[in-house]
Amino acid sequence: MRDQYQKIIESTGEDVTRAGLLDTPDRAAKAFAYLTSGYEMDLKAVINDALFPSDSEEMVIVKDIELFSLCEHHLLPFIGKCHVAYIPQGKVLGLSKVARVVDMFARRLQIQEALAQQIAATIQDVTDARGVGVIVEAKHMCMMMRGVEKQNSSMKTSAMLGSFRTDQATRTEFLALLNNQ
Repeated sequence: MRDQYQKIIESTGEDVTRAGLLDTPDRAAKAFAYLTSGYEMDLKAVINDALFPSDSEEMVIVKDIELFSLCEHHLLPFIGKCHVAYIPQGKVLGLSKVARVVDMFARRLQIQEALAQQIAATIQDVTDARGVGVIVEAKHMCMMMRGVEKQNSSMKTSAMLGSFRTDQATRTEFLALLNNQ
């Protein structure tokens, strides 16, 4: 990857031998590998047996999980937060594992719509919850730095599964709890 970054820099007309760029291909390759490290993450290792028996059937919400990802269309970042809710059915997931699932999918070349769906489906599969709701809010550099250059634009996407899709009261409760700061 380092050699490819060197070629990209050279293709701009820059001199990769100048002091400020000497180590840039190495740094860029390491950064890109980190930003796409979700491909190397294994769900079983991410969850690490952090599923615990629980009699709770009340909504669990993890709000404001920071995320960054790379738009698969332009390889530019999108940055925001994710809110995940689920209704347990006999087991709950360790709190940090919800954020780790978000990271696993965010650290891939991605579109926001798919990201929300992947997170929701994975939480559903892992917990066997009665329902899962995911909302992702993000600012996209591909919209801000190029193209239409709209600096204040943001995007919200949702994925609602199970009772979050079929029961309006559950969906309303989720949205109300998110809006109560």
